[in-house]
Amino acid sequence: MNERDIVEAAHAYYVLDETMEGIAHRLGVSRSTVSRLLKEARRQGVVQITVDTEPRSTTTIQHHLDRFGVTGHIVDLRSSATPLSRLDAVARSAGNLVTSLMHDGAGLGFAWGTTISAVVDKLPAKPLRGATVVQLNGAASAATSGIAYAGDILTRAARAYDAHPQHFPVPAFFDYAETREALWREKSVRRVHEMHRGLDVAVFSTGSFTSELPSHVYSSQYLSRDDVAELLRADVVGDVCTVFLREDGSYADIAINDRASGPTPADLQRLPRRICVVTGVAKVPAALGALRSGAVTDLVLDDLTAAALVRRLERPARVNR
Repeated sequence: MNERDIVEAAHAYYVLDETMEGIAHRLGVSRSTVSRLLKEARRQGVVQITVDTEPRSTTTIQHHLDRFGVTGHIVDLRSSATPLSRLDAVARSAGNLVTSLMHDGAGLGFAWGTTISAVVDKLPAKPLRGATVVQLNGAASAATSGIAYAGDILTRAARAYDAHPQHFPVPAFFDYAETREALWREKSVRRVHEMHRGLDVAVFSTGSFTSELPSHVYSSQYLSRDDVAELLRADVVGDVCTVFLREDGSYADIAINDRASGPTPADLQRLPRRICVVTGVAKVPAALGALRSGAVTDLVLDDLTAAALVRRLERPARVNR
């Protein structure tokens, strides 16, 4: 066991992030030998390991989130983690948080989309009595009823808690605001809205035009070219529950929102816990819009997205009216 091998193994493992198997193959030794080399590197002080019990990313982002009254749940990962592995880890953290808040008789609302589908996959099972899982926004479009997609998410979520699923079979976006207003007067729809108002927990993500993992509402024919052009002209950065937002948190004067089926940030503010799950730097402007709109009580995100959000928070906000 010579000094050169000790340093080379330590550099490869701790700096280059190589596996023990890869180092062993390159040095022509066994994996157990590599393990001994790394142990010796630590003993000699070639490698010095310190553990920060409260990671910098967590303390920094929480300092900023405090002014919104939001609790951050940061998932620290290796910098080499892929977008899919980041989504998987963030979804697992969000799933654990959701289940920790569930109890007998609880009402849980889910939006739908790529991120929320991943969260539902990670919900720890917790059989409950009298719990209900409610769809927050419609999913139908000109190309699909949305029942298969949103319905599957809702059914899987309900199964985790032995809960009753309540679907919301309306369009994600109506063609006319007048049609929405007429349908909102129907007793069957009013009943779902009553359930929305009584929820204990709501779970949603932020949509984005440019996400690494495409947001479902932007990639599945829910919006026409004219809709997208209109949103971009209005400085929209994304959506929460199919209600579009600007980065400054404003949304009330965005015309397409008069045709949207989801709860507004003002509606969400009435609920005790509102969990927003975000991964991907491209979603940061929309996440900031959601924070500024007051829609969020808990923000679950990975460390890279958290760092990007901190940088964005430290920039002056653009105000559009």
